[in-house]
Amino acid sequence: MRTSAFDFELPQALVALRPAVPRDAARMLVVRENGTREHAFVRDLPDYLSANDVLVFNDTKVIHARLRGVRAGRGTTEPKLEILLHRRLSPDSFSAFARPARKLADGDRLKLGRSLDACVLGRGAAGEITLRFDVAGAPLDEAISREGEVPLPPYIAGKRPADARDGTDYQTIFAAHEGSIAAPTAGLHFTPRLLSRLAEKGIEREALTLHVGAGTFLPVGAEETSAHKMHAEFAELGAIQASKVNDARKRGGRIVAVGTTSLRTLESAADSSGALHAFRGETDLFIVPGYCFKTAEILLTNFHLPRSTLFMLVSAFAGLERMREAYAEAIARQYRFYSYGDACLLFRPE
Repeated sequence: MRTSAFDFELPQALVALRPAVPRDAARMLVVRENGTREHAFVRDLPDYLSANDVLVFNDTKVIHARLRGVRAGRGTTEPKLEILLHRRLSPDSFSAFARPARKLADGDRLKLGRSLDACVLGRGAAGEITLRFDVAGAPLDEAISREGEVPLPPYIAGKRPADARDGTDYQTIFAAHEGSIAAPTAGLHFTPRLLSRLAEKGIEREALTLHVGAGTFLPVGAEETSAHKMHAEFAELGAIQASKVNDARKRGGRIVAVGTTSLRTLESAADSSGALHAFRGETDLFIVPGYCFKTAEILLTNFHLPRSTLFMLVSAFAGLERMREAYAEAIARQYRFYSYGDACLLFRPE
């Protein structure tokens, strides 16, 4: 399928630089099974769900993955560097992107922040490097949290620097397991008040984990979707959680995926009948129109980048023409886009 089919023009003024306050005050465009559209707010979510429905959210936690420092111990200069950690390889090593990568070679020593040292183990394509740090495990996690910055997406970071407020804003209230360099943004809309209203209505809640990688920011460069290779990301669905979601469905409830990361994990953990099983490992599932969904009947998601794998996924879920029309209406009505923006509630077509 041509990737140009997923292109659209977005006025830059609609890129949200801060989230709604409170979070559940974000607007929500609802696309029903038959394609009709309604305009609501995230706080209205309980009105669109029923008792026994089950929300499945991603409990990953964003790490302070952007580090700044210098190359040390080679030559007469110490070039300044920006490092973006994107995938943990071992207790003391990460894959990362470096800028400028051309300044680095195997064996180089890096001083990152005031107290974090690392060695370049190898270089890959497009600025990717492998780093081994001088500390490991929990001490390394603490040092990254202390020395690093919240890795705001390029469409926000290009307009303003990260600040202390982003440390809270760019983290969901579900965040529990460190490992992402980007927030699972649909989860950013939830508040304790909203969760209470959902529980009062008998709507259940379960968690899974997918650590979001750098690929989430990248538009698809290939002319055909079949030529695109997804970055693999670590995902996990526990056996207890899988069983509870299966049970909710047996009672007539619907699966409501909170975000594309939750949906991709559910689909990775499902067998051909749609039953969920424990899953732990890498997933590089790339969902485009024509894909047959086995799990969620409803998807809560943000508004995504043109030509992105995320817009392709939502187009597969609700229909490409429906999503193009929905996005056009959202733009006309001044909805706010991307990570800190508004939401869509999509019902899978009948």
